[in-house]
Amino acid sequence: MSWGDAARLCFGTLSVLPVGVPSRVDRAVGGRAMLLAPAAGAVLGGIAAGVVALAQLIRPDADLLAAVLGVLVVAVLSGGLHLDGLADFADALGSRRDRETMLRIMKQSDIGPFGVVAITAVLLLDVAALTACVQSGFGWQATLVATTASRLTLSWSCRTTIPSARPDGLGSLVAATVTPIKAAATTAIVVTAAIALTWLSTPATGVAVGGAAAAVLLAVATSVLISRRARRQLGGTTGDVLGATVEIALAIALLTLALTM
Repeated sequence: MSWGDAARLCFGTLSVLPVGVPSRVDRAVGGRAMLLAPAAGAVLGGIAAGVVALAQLIRPDADLLAAVLGVLVVAVLSGGLHLDGLADFADALGSRRDRETMLRIMKQSDIGPFGVVAITAVLLLDVAALTACVQSGFGWQATLVATTASRLTLSWSCRTTIPSARPDGLGSLVAATVTPIKAAATTAIVVTAAIALTWLSTPATGVAVGGAAAAVLLAVATSVLISRRARRQLGGTTGDVLGATVEIALAIALLTLALTM
């Protein structure tokens, strides 16, 4: 089995980047794709980080503008996929209905009031937190760390203890395909990279380094909690749940960095 197919599935699903179509798509490839999700996050985050750094270079006094551009680039490069999942998941939970009704709500194309509030709240938090990071001199770095950490959640959301809520769809392809050991190993790599980046680009303080590690670990904790809620309410995970987790984890990671840098 080729990692190339997994990479194409990963980037093709999580971004709008032209990566080609995988020659093979099955659950084994899906599991590897979810392990590669942080790499996709690093690429998207790296592009957004470059935009933030460029905006700061051109207009050093426009911190809010740099933050808005960074958040916008991540959303656009992701194709709005995760924001759509967040809206659907929020509408389903907000309905307080039975499992089948919630799953039906998540499949509908319209967005209800809970979805609108969820998207608005997450984007406002993203922009506010990233603005604080830019003001502290950790703007492009925060963009890269948080975007990578948020995609790391996919490895945990697809761990073997969380089944698919439906027999079809993206969730059924990737649900229960990643062992906790592999997810933990991937997490260790991301935490180490976040600490190294922070150590090299900021004054080496324990708070800053600890904040970078905490941002990644809190993103993982977010994934664990949401996937458990999804299993309890929906019977398992779905593509919308995965997308919602990415967006919520991104906001939490940025907030953590804003409070510690």
